[in-house]
Amino acid sequence: MFLPGLFSTAATGAGKPSQDWTGWVSAITGRQSSAGPYINTDTAMSVTALRACVTLLAESVAQLPCELYRRTPNGGRERAVDHPVYDLIHVQPNRKDTSFEYYEQAQGVLGLEGNHIALIERDGAGYPTELIPLNPKKVQVLKGRDGLPYYNLLDYQQILGMDQIHHVKAFSMDGFIGVSPLATNPNAIGLALATEEHAAAVFKRGATMSGVIERPGGDVKPIESQEKVDRLLEKFTERHSGLRNAFSVALLQEGMTYKQLAMDNEKAQLLESRNFSVVDVCRLYKIPPHMIQQLDKATFNNIEHLGLQFVIYTLLPWVKRFESAMHRDLLVPSERRDFYIEFNVSGLLRGDLKSRYEAYAVGRQWGWLSVNDIRRLENMPPVQGGDRYLVPLNMTDAQKTGQALNATPEQMKEIEEILCRAA
Repeated sequence: MFLPGLFSTAATGAGKPSQDWTGWVSAITGRQSSAGPYINTDTAMSVTALRACVTLLAESVAQLPCELYRRTPNGGRERAVDHPVYDLIHVQPNRKDTSFEYYEQAQGVLGLEGNHIALIERDGAGYPTELIPLNPKKVQVLKGRDGLPYYNLLDYQQILGMDQIHHVKAFSMDGFIGVSPLATNPNAIGLALATEEHAAAVFKRGATMSGVIERPGGDVKPIESQEKVDRLLEKFTERHSGLRNAFSVALLQEGMTYKQLAMDNEKAQLLESRNFSVVDVCRLYKIPPHMIQQLDKATFNNIEHLGLQFVIYTLLPWVKRFESAMHRDLLVPSERRDFYIEFNVSGLLRGDLKSRYEAYAVGRQWGWLSVNDIRRLENMPPVQGGDRYLVPLNMTDAQKTGQALNATPEQMKEIEEILCRAA
């Protein structure tokens, strides 16, 4: 256990709590958006576009196999299934969660809070045995005198070092805590939420008759009491507002006229605003809109490239954050040169069937793919004799032409004479 005095600075004096620490509250207390709605985790997740973006990233990361590899002397690699960390990251990170559940929750918290934190349980040899997720709202990150982060577990009143905590950060401006998109962009999310609330209110209150009822002046006898005015307005509202009374016909007596004051949905561009909010949230998470069923700009010609763009520019940075953090936190320093952790994204980068087979044909013909290499990429078992690599005849070394043609020296001499006569 670390003592609070460890974090004292010259400015605060020895033995006093340090002021050189950061405790994140990025989506904990929430922020007020300019559009009106208060933005925190719960309200943000009620925006369908944001929920779709967060869950898409979480499920995409969770479905990728996470492997531990050992570098081999010949420059290759092999799965290190005998290493204690392999089952931890590939099968079950803790007694409660499967690997899919763990990575889904971890990426979900990253997308909302900007930080994923897990407690590392280790055995007597120092190898991790469990990764127990912690609520990032219940952890403070402290900066120690040595420039390293320490973690104050608020529920347990205990401060732990890096060797006991697995921390994956989103984009960070200080290197200690990740920045929550809910804290940095509350207005974009608030506008989307306000637009949804306005649309719901339109259907709840009904027709666009928000305005005033005007009575003519002159000799018309005024309404005597406020009670009669209220009764008139209530009766008018009862008959001409609400979803069932939409498009109803109103009849006003005594020379009264109705004057509309509020903008209708067409003038307010309600549908355009809702579509823009979806695109704005997608921009926040760098997700192509078609990935969350916004297909306005998607065509048969570009949708495959948009999918590859999602993998390369959106998903891979998150995956690399996990890989780097696990390499730092779960492998002992002496192993980091020989072992590395990697998510397998090759399945997501594959094109359609025709494009894949054309690519395999090129690789096979030019000699850098064997039959078994191709079958392995397609999750098919190897076949006998499938490890042979072909070499195009016109790419053979000139000194080995005879060997490639399986010709005797006499036959090669005859071939050379024929070629000379032809020249």
